[in-house]
Amino acid sequence: MDPSSNITDYFRLVPDQKAALKRLGLHTIHDLLYHFPVRFDTAGASANAAGLVPGTKVTLIGTFHGLKAKKLWKSRRNATEGWFEDGTGRVKVMWFNQPYIASYIPEGAVAKVTGTVGGKEGRVYLTNPEVEIIPPDMVGAAISSSKGLFANGETSDTVEVDSKSLFPIYPESRGITSRWFYHALERVFAQHVHEALVDPIPPDILKRYHLPDLAEALIYIHTPEKDTHAAAARKRFAFEEILTIQITRAMERAENDSFKTFPISDAHARANEFLDSIAFPPTKAQIRAIDDILKDFGKPHPMARLLEGDVGSGKTLVAAATAYAIVTARPPGRTSGTLQVAYMAPTEILATQHFQSFIEYFSHLPINIGLITGSGCKKFPSKIGRGKATEVSRAQLLKWVKNGEIAMLIGTHALIQKSVEFQHLAYTIIDEQHRFGTKQRRALAQKNAREGAGHSHILTEDCLTEGSSAGRNVGMSRAPSPHFLSMTATPIPRTLALTIYGDLDLSILDELPPGRAKIATRIVKKDQRDEAYELVRAELVKGRQAYVICPRIEEPDPAKIGALQARSAKAEQKRLQKDVFPEYEVGLLHGAMKPKEKDEVMKRFERNEIQILVATSVVEVGVNVPNATAIMIEGAERFGLAQLHQLRGRVMRSSHPPICFLLPETTGEISLKRLKTLEKSDDGFVLAEADLATRGAGDLRGGHQWGVSDIGMEALQNVKLIQAAREEAIRIVAADPTLAQHEELRMRTETSHTELHSE
Repeated sequence: MDPSSNITDYFRLVPDQKAALKRLGLHTIHDLLYHFPVRFDTAGASANAAGLVPGTKVTLIGTFHGLKAKKLWKSRRNATEGWFEDGTGRVKVMWFNQPYIASYIPEGAVAKVTGTVGGKEGRVYLTNPEVEIIPPDMVGAAISSSKGLFANGETSDTVEVDSKSLFPIYPESRGITSRWFYHALERVFAQHVHEALVDPIPPDILKRYHLPDLAEALIYIHTPEKDTHAAAARKRFAFEEILTIQITRAMERAENDSFKTFPISDAHARANEFLDSIAFPPTKAQIRAIDDILKDFGKPHPMARLLEGDVGSGKTLVAAATAYAIVTARPPGRTSGTLQVAYMAPTEILATQHFQSFIEYFSHLPINIGLITGSGCKKFPSKIGRGKATEVSRAQLLKWVKNGEIAMLIGTHALIQKSVEFQHLAYTIIDEQHRFGTKQRRALAQKNAREGAGHSHILTEDCLTEGSSAGRNVGMSRAPSPHFLSMTATPIPRTLALTIYGDLDLSILDELPPGRAKIATRIVKKDQRDEAYELVRAELVKGRQAYVICPRIEEPDPAKIGALQARSAKAEQKRLQKDVFPEYEVGLLHGAMKPKEKDEVMKRFERNEIQILVATSVVEVGVNVPNATAIMIEGAERFGLAQLHQLRGRVMRSSHPPICFLLPETTGEISLKRLKTLEKSDDGFVLAEADLATRGAGDLRGGHQWGVSDIGMEALQNVKLIQAAREEAIRIVAADPTLAQHEELRMRTETSHTELHSE
């Protein structure tokens, strides 16, 4: 059995099993070995059908007979009943609301069942037991006696159940059970396949951190004899995954630092000139972040930095001050013209908003600012109106960008398309970078680098720091690479930032500008809805505005809207306008609307022509209407804490006291516990850590999009492990930049690189 061989070469699989393995992404024996249990169940004590004691959990091996589906006379519930026999006797078995069981289990099938004994002495039974059908080629492993395998109604004198106390529970899919994985892996281990795998972690690192080697860890994680075995194995594989990611990031950072960039002089003086011109002083955190960026501008290689700031912490001001230092600088050897800045936002609403913000910031400068989105292009200033922006053709705007006349270009993903070329792009800023398709950005950035020799282009994080091909192409064109700043308003746990953004330097805005009022957050029960509406009405009477957020656009079952609160944006807008707030204008905004429609709605909301805006999470990031002070979030338990925090950030934009109402559809204990965390804290960083701790590692928003497995996400609660993996990664890359001496790690990093950027 070869680890690289296909699973189907060694196991007899029915079509449903093949399909299930494909859905789980399991193709080779190696994949199977790395398909780890999510938890371990304690099996019942080995027992015989004769002498079962009510109330005990037991495991039996035997055969099924006479299974039939029926309806119970009193309750009319579906049930399946029959008998389970072993060498000592038989016991009645039954399942409720599972009529398929009768057809699923063949007559006379050899199986292992685990369940709790019900009834009383003399009349015992098993209700809803777990069943593992034992394939013929595995019967010998399950039944120790070879005397009679119940095939012809015979009985075995003695039946012994594996006394293993921990039974692994794996990620499953319809057609494949944890029992199948357990026995399949038993067979793999019996043939010592795991011992043929090359351990990617060097022996000295294993020894330094007291980690089991690969072969031992695989045994421990799939077939532990005690809890400490499973814990040691999970720690080892978490370290392996984080080390792989950290090595990938260390290599990308080393490549980035090998590039050349534009020399920028006197950046601090020009940034201070900008800060002196604004009406309000920056916070200490903003000053620190600006200083970090300006220092990076003075280095010979491009900056690669992440600016992480909570809702309302003022990231845009940091971007503006540092962009000012670029657009007021001259290109090398030039006495006219400026260096260029590209600013990419995730939505047209936000791109347009930033366009207006930068017009206000830079209106006193003799520079041109452009906007490019899927629905059109604009330029400031207009030739016919100095203080205004004007619509221009895409071709004309692209011409101005290419010849350097546009100093700052703001846009959505349209910004990075093949046709967009810059003359002296020195600074790229990506807002909410994780919202863009990384794979698409990489491909487009690499095309630009190849096809525009002699010019600099929009080089996103991917082109700056990801993938050797991008680096080689930039080197071939001899164009300086732009500085790169990624900004996010989604607070990220420190360990996640150190791991996923290991190639970026980190600046954190951990304070809000003065004068911002503290938000009050309340969970609203069904019988408190009218009270919440009245509190919103009190805000509207003061001349304020409100958001109502719904988790979907359309109501899937219109017939039920009258029975429940409407939680689709379209239905809720109609209901609120007709039945709750008829005296106010209730608007609608959602992602399926055309860009011009969305733009018009937002303009009307900004002008207070719309007092209540019913919307989907399209308003989650960056939308800025300071007069909006109340927000109601329907179906709040459907959102992660970070997203809820982003949504309520829409009303944390002024000195007016804001209020956020969370209206869950269900009141489960776990979801209410999460929402109460939001009630108690308005610190996004605290909430991010809470998401990691209380929702479960695999559910942390972004966990799956980062390409990190659940076992890797578990490691993010262990700062020491992350730091150790980071230090070892830096040490390995420094000594062996191409990983020529670490072949297995090199292959792992290539796989990790693909997974991390496969979105």
